[in-house]
Amino acid sequence: MIVITGATGNVGRTLVRLVAASGQAVTAVSRGIEPDSMEGVRAVAADLADPASLRPALEGADTLFLLVAGEDPDGIVAEARAAGVRRIVLLSSQGAGTRPASYAHAVAFENAVTGSGLDWTILRSGGLASNAYAWVQPIKTARVAPAPYGDVGLPFIDPDDVAATAAAVLTSDGHKGQFYVLTGPALTTPRERAAAIEAALGEPVRFVEQTRDEAYAEMTQFMPAPVAEGTLAILGTPTAEEQQISPDVERILGRPGTPFAEWARRNAPAFR
Repeated sequence: MIVITGATGNVGRTLVRLVAASGQAVTAVSRGIEPDSMEGVRAVAADLADPASLRPALEGADTLFLLVAGEDPDGIVAEARAAGVRRIVLLSSQGAGTRPASYAHAVAFENAVTGSGLDWTILRSGGLASNAYAWVQPIKTARVAPAPYGDVGLPFIDPDDVAATAAAVLTSDGHKGQFYVLTGPALTTPRERAAAIEAALGEPVRFVEQTRDEAYAEMTQFMPAPVAEGTLAILGTPTAEEQQISPDVERILGRPGTPFAEWARRNAPAFR
């Protein structure tokens, strides 16, 4: 049995489908998930902020796909170990490796997992293409796409590629004790991503470059200040490592990652 947390999110929903299609028994876990809400899998409501709430989901599990969520990674790991889980695959952030001071939360989860005594694999994801959903309302209402650092490129990754990589790791051998960095196949700038959405819509979308202060004020409405600081540092002054195209997605999947323009075409209805 493979337990997948974050089962209704941008990565989790696709991951549940892929792992279930491989023939594995799956328990899908999310805070508000309803029983029988996902075809062919067991669905259990639980909250990573309350490790004890995971106990019903972990019954009979041998593998846990874990998100960086909640404030007690050691408690989550302890619940998994007590339930008989033998392996944890953690979806972390690239920032845990490149900017650990800013991503201390992700580092704490990585340390809990790697020190658990269980088999483990760490997936360090770069920025997700789905971060562009922050533009849904401004594009829908005014056909504008605001962002800072309009001409700084980063290798954003399609969430479906993160899910496909995670599914391959969860359903095959040879990944014990590995750190994988997950990126897209090319650098794209915010200005280029706005242009890709414009092309997908077939309607004008105007890129508006924000100041750092404007972006910080917006980001701290939904993320802690240290994470906003770290994110803005990556967006504005990325290191060579943060701009590097990792080979791990192609190595694991046997194909290149999905370009941002393809993600934009697939998700164009969200911006109409």
